[in-house]
Amino acid sequence: MAVSVSRAYSPRWLTQLGNTLSNLLLANRSLRRLLAMVLFFGIWQFLCVINFNVFVDFQFVPSPAKALAATIKFMSGNPWVHFRSSIMRVFWGYGFAAIFGVFLGVLIGWCAVIEDFLLPPLELLRPIPAVAWIPLAILMFPTSESGMIYITFIGAFFPILVSTIRGVESTLNDMVLVRVGQCLGAKPWHIFKDIVVPGSLPSIASGLTIGMGNAWFCLVTAEILAGRYGIGYLTWESYVTSNYPPIVMGMLLIGLLGAFSSWAVSKGMEALMPWRVIKKQS
Repeated sequence: MAVSVSRAYSPRWLTQLGNTLSNLLLANRSLRRLLAMVLFFGIWQFLCVINFNVFVDFQFVPSPAKALAATIKFMSGNPWVHFRSSIMRVFWGYGFAAIFGVFLGVLIGWCAVIEDFLLPPLELLRPIPAVAWIPLAILMFPTSESGMIYITFIGAFFPILVSTIRGVESTLNDMVLVRVGQCLGAKPWHIFKDIVVPGSLPSIASGLTIGMGNAWFCLVTAEILAGRYGIGYLTWESYVTSNYPPIVMGMLLIGLLGAFSSWAVSKGMEALMPWRVIKKQS
């Protein structure tokens, strides 16, 4: 009898609400992503409030609420000098890296002679971390600004180069497309222009997206050691002065700028590949 009474008075509206939310989450990707961000910051805030200290100590980690307060304070001052400095450094460094990375990557992937002359020294330089280039950049360039742009260039260049090379080689390895072009009378230039380059675009797009993230990563390193303005310099200055909330603020701003830049690059490359449609499972 107790069981039947419990079922009779069960809150059906709660069940219906749960079903409605589940359907919305399954149908709306934007809502799912928003929920993921809410959960991320909510868990972070909760761990800071309870001073979680199991393997990772959150006792002195600024909470999202404190980072938000630091952001409001930062925005009320003169933030654009920092934003402008960081964005322009990434713009120039990444721009040069994209041009040279794609150009050299296509040539190296296409021509064995060019590969033999260019790839060995580039492979020697590729594993060197960006921070190791900073002393040499100070010696090579007349201003710290040009040195920071160079460090950003280094960070973005090699991911773009390697992805482009692998994309060209993968397209050349697909002998079906190459043979079809040859059977239709295509010359080497037409195979390169109409088969190799379009077939390499997905890999080039991946390299450009990864390179953008690396550009922001290396920019922060350069600004910490040689900058006077910029988000990375602001983050380091806050650490030196033991002002911890702006550190988290700077990290989140860098992440936001990097994510937006990578999204813009990805959308731009998708516009160049209208034939490429990706369908994922819901």
